[in-house]
Parts: sequence; C-alpha cells; structure tokens
Amino acid sequence: MGICEIPAYARPAAPPTGPWCGTALGALALPVLMSLMAATVGLGAAGWAAGAVYALVLWVLLARGLRRDGAATMRPADRVTLARAVLVGGAAALVADAAFGRPGHTWTLVAMSAVALAMDGLDGPVARRTGTASRLGARFDMEVDAFLILVLSVHAAFLLGPWTLAIGGARYAFAGAARVAPWLGGDLPPSTARKAVAVVQAVALIVAVSGVLPHGFAVAVAAGALALLAWSFGRDALWLWRARERRRVRERTPNGG
Repeated sequence: MGICEIPAYARPAAPPTGPWCGTALGALALPVLMSLMAATVGLGAAGWAAGAVYALVLWVLLARGLRRDGAATMRPADRVTLARAVLVGGAAALVADAAFGRPGHTWTLVAMSAVALAMDGLDGPVARRTGTASRLGARFDMEVDAFLILVLSVHAAFLLGPWTLAIGGARYAFAGAARVAPWLGGDLPPSTARKAVAVVQAVALIVAVSGVLPHGFAVAVAAGALALLAWSFGRDALWLWRARERRRVRERTPNGG
C-alpha cells in the first residue's frame, strides 16, 4: 500500500444515489415549507397530516416512476416540477386546515398556487434546452397541474358550493371512465387548446377563492371555467370515439384497405 493510499474501509462513503434517495430530498422540502408556514401564518394538525401524507405519496410514486422509466436520478425539468409539487402540497395543507375550521389564510394559498401555476411554464423549456424531455416528465407535470386544480376546487366548494368539485374531479373521473371503457384511455394528439383550458381552470379557481370578486361574480367565473372544461373533455372523448371507430373499420376491411 502506498504511503498516500487510503484503505477502502477508511474512505468516506459515496453519497447515496438512485430514484429513492433523489426524490426523498425533494419530499423533505415540503416539511421544511410547512415549518415555515407554521411559524408565519400558522398550521394546524389537519394541515400537518395532509402535508405529511402528500409528501409520502409524492416520494413513493415519483421514485417508482423514475425506476420504471430507467432513470438513475431526476432530470433538470423534473426538479422544476418537483418544486411546483412542493408548493401544491403546501396549498393542500392550507386547504385541509380550512376544511377543519382553522383560518384559511387565503392570500397565502393564492400566492402559493399562483407561483406553482406560473412555474408551469418553466419545466417544458428546461426539458427542451437540456435535451431531457421524457414521458415521465410530461406525466409528472400533468399530475401536478391536475392536483392543484383539485385542491383549489375543494377550497372553492366551501365558498361557492360543492358543485365546484366537478372542476377538480373531472380529470380523475375521465381516468376512471377509461377503466370501464378502455377506448377513453387512448393517446390524444397534442392540443394547445387543451393546455389553455387547464390553465384557465387554475386561474379561474385562484381568482374565485381569492375574495377579490363579489360572490356572484366568483360563481360566474367558476361556472364559466366548468363549462369550458366540459367542452374540452367532450371534444377529447369525441376524438377518441372516432379513432376507435376508424380502427374498427380497418379491422373489418380485408388487407386493411
């Protein structure tokens, strides 16, 4: 052994790597955020419980997704989306607190939701610039958007009525319907209109729960968003149904003609 050579047992251990470790660091950011919230605006037991469950589910699902995707660690765009997911978790904690009678801290909720929504325009460009776009990254981004809308629709339900839950639940209802009618789970073509409708849902709900509008106007804004969402899902369902019919025609036609 050379005089400057360090035996293997004395060398510092290499930092742990892999999907589980990488995503755990991100999931730990949510308890840190909730601690800051508790020290400033206050956070009750319901908020802590909701945030803890959210952080655990986020860690497990994202780590499994990375492992199935064959990624050793998170990509740059995934880290941006994870930061958004942490903010959404903080918003969920505030909504859980409000549901159990604590002050809703409306402006904190609005600010966190608005920042999470604004950051939605970052992960795509980061993925393209770094050449790390992936199917998992797109799915992760979509799920964070969907959960933000669900959280906001739950809060809106206490202010405007339970019908607003249809806004947040529509995407999950569509996914559930695809289990009964598999053709609804087919791949849809990229659509700028679909993305715009998703943004409109989040913006409309943020405005509706902010308290800046009279109650009647807030109801009208949320109702308009729901009508637009129904149009978007109806259009996608119609496209998928027509695609199924075209496949059936090809299957019945000899030689695929």
